[in-house]
Amino acid sequence: MTKILAFSGSSRKQSVNQKLVKIAALAAENQGASVTVIDLLDFPMPLFNQDLEDEQGMPAKAHEFKKLLVEHDGFLVASPEYNSAFSPLLKNVIDWASRAESDDEPPLLAYRGKVASIMAASPGGLGGIRGLVFLRMLLNNIGVTVLPEQQAIPMAFKAFEENGKLADKKQQQAVEKLGLNLVNLLERLKP
Repeated sequence: MTKILAFSGSSRKQSVNQKLVKIAALAAENQGASVTVIDLLDFPMPLFNQDLEDEQGMPAKAHEFKKLLVEHDGFLVASPEYNSAFSPLLKNVIDWASRAESDDEPPLLAYRGKVASIMAASPGGLGGIRGLVFLRMLLNNIGVTVLPEQQAIPMAFKAFEENGKLADKKQQQAVEKLGLNLVNLLERLKP
């Protein structure tokens, strides 16, 4: 069974990006994938620092997050936009999980050969699209194939209904399609 890890780069309560990734995750689950939705708030870790890593090793929560990445075939990632880029929280967890934990571990074990769909929600008029440019570049550079389709939801604080769905049905379908497309591609890639 195809396994997908879904998360957002936000740790805010009532995060619009966490709501967004849950829409894509539900669609992927309805398409037959096993989807694990996590909240990065549950994975607190210090800012990446090689001196800290050399002295203490990988923090336990960073190891747990990395293990989840390794165990899943693909990722659904929703990213808030911070000053035209993705969040520092998202960068930090990606950095920690990129680290090898032994001399014989293959480089970028958590990322190489994985496939991702990316999305964003923002209170601004561009919906976080500028941050997705940098997120796509980073993920590609560490070995993740990022599907070309993406979705950015502007005016996000007004975009969601109380039930968690997007008020705009076309946006809702576009986000659901991100989850469906990820499952379909991962299924085709399986041996």
